[in-house]
Amino acid sequence: MAGCRAQAAAGSALTPQQQRRVDLLVRSQLSVPADWEVAPEGRTPSNIPGFDTLRIEFFAAADPAHKQPVDFLISKDGNTLARLAKYDLAALPGMNIPASGRPMRGNPAAKVEIVNFDDLECPYCARMHAELFPQTLDHYKDLIKVVYKDDPLVEIHPWALHAAVDANCLASQNSTAYWNYVDYLHTHGEDITGPDRDPAKSFAMLDKVARDQGARSLLNKATLDSCLTRQDDSSVRASMKEAEELKIDGTPALFIDGERVSGAQPLPYLWAAIDRALRAQGITPPPEPAAAPEPAAAQATGKSQ
Repeated sequence: MAGCRAQAAAGSALTPQQQRRVDLLVRSQLSVPADWEVAPEGRTPSNIPGFDTLRIEFFAAADPAHKQPVDFLISKDGNTLARLAKYDLAALPGMNIPASGRPMRGNPAAKVEIVNFDDLECPYCARMHAELFPQTLDHYKDLIKVVYKDDPLVEIHPWALHAAVDANCLASQNSTAYWNYVDYLHTHGEDITGPDRDPAKSFAMLDKVARDQGARSLLNKATLDSCLTRQDDSSVRASMKEAEELKIDGTPALFIDGERVSGAQPLPYLWAAIDRALRAQGITPPPEPAAAPEPAAAQATGKSQ
C-alpha cells in the first residue's frame, strides 16, 4: 500500500551509544589497529530500503589529516550495520576482450569463445595447450572457438616475447602456420631454451623454426624474413597491456565467455566452465565421454610341481 514513510533526517548523528556499538563492531570485524580511530559521520539517505548510508572515517591517531572514508549501511532502527559492494553488470571486463583478427581454432560461428592469454615459454601454458588441443576441441567440436592473445612474462621467460613476435609474423600470412608454430613451441620448449640457456641461441632457433614453418605453409619468404628481422613487438606489448588491465598476474589465463579460469586446470574444471557457458547460451553440453573399461585381471596360471 502506497503511503508516506518517515525517513531519517539527512546527516542525523548517531547517539553516543550507537557510536560506541559501531566502533566496537567495526574494530572486531575489520581488525582495526588499536592506534587507529573509527569516526562515524552522520546518517544520510540511501537507495536501499530500510537502510541509511553511514560513512565511517578511519585514520591513525598520530596522523588525523589522512583519513580513509568507507561507506556502510545502517538500518533505520540502528541495530544492523552492513557493507554493500556494487558491480557493473554491463561492464564485465572478461566479456569484452577484442579478438578480431587473431588466429582462431574451432567453429568461427560458435557462440562460446575461449580467449587464452598465452606465454609460449611457460610450461603451465604448454600443459593447458595440451588440454585444449585436441581433447577439449574434440569433445566440444563446433560448439566452441579458441583464440590466443599474447602475454609473455618477460621478467622470467627470456625468449617468450621473441617467440610471440615470430608467431604473429606467421599469423599475418596464415593462421594454420601460426597454430603449427604454437603447437611446436609448446611441445619443444626445452629444445628452444637449450642446455646453456643462451637467449641469442634461442632467438636464432625460434627464427629457424618460423622460417621452416613458413616454407611448409608456402608463405611469402621475403615478407616473413622482413617481419622476423624487424621484430616489431608493438602488437604483443599492446596485448600485454590488455592483460595487465584485466589484472592477469600469471599464465595461462582463460576467459570462457567472460568466466576467468587461471592456471593449468584439469579437464573436469575446464569443461565445467565451458558447460556453464554453453547452458547460458541455451545449448546442451555434450555428454561426458564414457570411462574406459578396467582391463580384465589376468588369471593366474601355474604348474604343479
